[in-house]
Parts: sequence; C-alpha cells; structure tokens
Amino acid sequence: GAPLPRRRKPREGLFALFFLLPTLLFLVVGLVVPAIRTTLLSFMDRDSSNWVGLQNYGWMFSEGSIVRVLINTLIWVLLVPLVATTFGLIYAVLVDRARLEAVAKSLIFLPMAISFVGASIIWKFVYAYRGDGQEQIGLLNQIMVSLGAEPRQWLLDSPLNTLLLIVIMIWIQAGFAMVVLSAAIKAIPADIVEAARLDGVTPWQMFWQITLPSIRPALIVVVVTLSIATLKVFDIVRTATNGNYETSVIANEMYNQAFRYGENGQGSALAVFLFVLVVPLVIYQIRNLRQQREG
Repeated sequence: GAPLPRRRKPREGLFALFFLLPTLLFLVVGLVVPAIRTTLLSFMDRDSSNWVGLQNYGWMFSEGSIVRVLINTLIWVLLVPLVATTFGLIYAVLVDRARLEAVAKSLIFLPMAISFVGASIIWKFVYAYRGDGQEQIGLLNQIMVSLGAEPRQWLLDSPLNTLLLIVIMIWIQAGFAMVVLSAAIKAIPADIVEAARLDGVTPWQMFWQITLPSIRPALIVVVVTLSIATLKVFDIVRTATNGNYETSVIANEMYNQAFRYGENGQGSALAVFLFVLVVPLVIYQIRNLRQQREG
C-alpha cells in the first residue's frame, strides 16, 4: 500500500514556534497594539478622555486647511508615480545596450543613495531666494537673473511650491523605476526581439508592441511601490517648507496635530486615514507579486 504520511513530531512544532515567537511578539508590540490604540484615539477628543464618535473624521473633510492637505496628497500620488515611472522607462529604453550603459544608469540611480532630508536640502539651495540687491545663490534664480527676469521666492507661491517639492521626489525615485524596468527589459526573450526585427518593425513599434506588453508586470510593481512611498511622504515637505505655504501633506499634518498642537484625536484620525489608503495598495502589491511568481 501507499506509505503513510510522516507525522510531524511535537518537538518540531515547538522548535518552529520558538523561532517564530520573537517575530510575532515584535509584530504585536510594534504594529498591532499601536494600530488598535491609534484607531481608538481617533474616536476621542484631544485629551483622549471623552468619546467624540466620528467628529475627528468630520473635521478632516470639513476644515479648509485639512481639505487642502488632502488635495496636496492627491496631487503627489497622481504625479510622482506617473512621472517618475515615465522618466525611468524612457531612460531604461534609451540606455539599453548602449555604450557606457552602467555609467549612465549609475548617474540617474545616484539620488537613491541620498536620504530624503539630504535631497531636500540640496534642492532648497536650487530654489533659494535672496532679496533685491543681493547676489542670488539659488541655481533657479541665478538662471532667471541671467535671462533678464526677476528672481522669485519659489517655495512661497502655491500651488507651484507643491509641484517643486514633487520634483524632488521624482528626482529621487526615477532611479528606482529605471533599475526595475531596465531589468524587466533585459528579461525579454532575445528570440522575440530578433523575430520582431526580422519582420521589419520600427523602434517605435518595437516599444509599443513588444517592450511595453512584456514589462507590464514590472510597470505595475513600480507604480504601486511609488504610490505607497508617496502617500507616506514626510521628510521632503518637513525639510523644504515645514508644511507652510499650503504645501502640507497627510503625514506632515498628522505630525503637526499630534505632536505640535496636542490634538491626539485629530492626529490619530489622520493616521488611520493614511493607513486605510496604504493598506489596499499593499494588498494589491502582494497579490500581484504572488501571481507573477506563480505565473
């Protein structure tokens, strides 16, 4: 007859539990408990002493300054993944199998090695403004002056300042998009590429009919990953403008409400809202990666 399935010894189960327990403990203490506590605090007042129901969530969508924060966050999430992925894809296609390909890729990937705070400080010098009669030290204003135009206080004008902060994030993340998409392009089977060339397809047709469909899973991974990172953006806004001049985003406003203004309930409501936005993207990313692995 067929051999009986081998039973796991109780000792093996205990051995596995011994190694899993520290991880589970850290998960509960570092994630589950804070998440539950934050959710409870979001239904309480600033002192966490009285229940206020959905009042904090109502405040989030009725207070003009917070609505501006939500709109800013939406602008970030729409522009950063789209533009960074587009730049990364174009660059990956242009340098593919080119001379000095490694050097060219290193140049665009270099910003990834810089922290968000460091990158923000660099770009603050680019956007820097000095008053009339003073020599401009900011690259952008120096260009304006050399062209005969007046220097501007770039980070004070809304909504232009939000777009200029988004440029910093794109500058950092385009390298990530390029690396992932370049690897996907190189994974396209050579026989498919050769067959297409023998059929006389143009480079433009090659891109739309061969390259783009082949790297679609990688494109989805890049866009979703950048969307998650963008939703949580904090360092850039905090360093460049401190969230002033209508540039604040959810993560920055959450910090302000909870730690600067002592509004625990409102800060927690913003944290829960951010969590609700991120979780579906994380779940989709995990499912997408699992399907790629199985497919």
